[in-house]
Order: sequence, then structure tokens, then C-alpha cells
Amino acid sequence: MKTRAQKQIDLEALTQQFQEATAGMFVGFTNLTVAKDQELRKQLREAGVRYSVVKNTLVRKASAGTPFEQAAEHFKGVTAVALSSNNDPVGLSKAISKFSKDNPDVFTFKTGIVEGKLVALRDIDEIASLPSKEELISKIMFLINCQAQRLVTVLSAVPRNLAIVVKQIGDQKGGGEEAAS
Repeated sequence: MKTRAQKQIDLEALTQQFQEATAGMFVGFTNLTVAKDQELRKQLREAGVRYSVVKNTLVRKASAGTPFEQAAEHFKGVTAVALSSNNDPVGLSKAISKFSKDNPDVFTFKTGIVEGKLVALRDIDEIASLPSKEELISKIMFLINCQAQRLVTVLSAVPRNLAIVVKQIGDQKGGGEEAAS
């Protein structure tokens, strides 16, 4: 049994996590096997997400005064919290959405908070369908690079075309003198 001091430390740690998080999902589960739990934790770890099973009272107290407080009515039954503080809710949404679709018999989505707004499972599925932050950055870099390549091609065409014209004029003058001889 935890002492009051240990519980206070847990409360402060979870409160800190809520304050730092930009997105969070609250899920429940029944009859979750160790293998499935490890699979979920691995997927969330790869997405850079903190995941823990917590007591509902602790979550209610820790979420007080944070954007996650609006989800307090969903803290019933077994509750697990997945928090993302890397400003990329897409990774968290993809992991939760995928696991929830793969394991509907043991895993239930309660609610989520993304950028301070309460979201439902259908919203999570929409967010999960978006490209990740890294994918968007790579697309933007491609577009920037593509435009730069086009500019270089156009700028290099001017001297090349000028050289072709000068050569054609030289060929005409040279060809005209040979015909006169």
C-alpha cells in the first residue's frame, strides 16, 4: 500500500505530465492480455507517447486546472492515459486508432483532448488519417526544392540559349562566306 507521501508524488508527477501534454487519450480495457498490453505500449512508445494505467481519483485530481479537466466525466472503470507532449497528435491518434480497430473486444476509447478540445473516436480516426509532422515537413521541403530546381533550370536556359543563337549566327556568317568564294 502506498503512503500518503508516495501518492502525493504520483499526483504531482501526473499533474506535471498533464501540464506539458498537448494531446491525450483516455482509454479503457477489459480482459487485456499481457501480450496485447505490451504491443500497445510498444506502439505508443514508438509514437513518443507516455502511457500508464491510473486510478480515476488520481486522474481527476491531476487534471484539475488543465485542459484535460473537461474529460473528467469519462474517468470511470479502468482508465489508462496516453499523453503526447511532442506537439504531434497524429502519432498518438494513429496508434490509438489502430489498436482500437485491431482489438475492439478488449479495448475501448473513452475520450481524448487534442489542442485543448474534447474529441471523440471519429475525430481521432480523422486525425489519424492525416500525414505525420515529418511527412508534412518532407512534402514542404520537396515543394520548396522543386521550385528552386525550376528556377535554376530557367536561369541556366538564358545563357545556353544565347550561346546557341551566337553559334547559329556564326554558322550563318561562316556559311555565307564559303558560298561567296
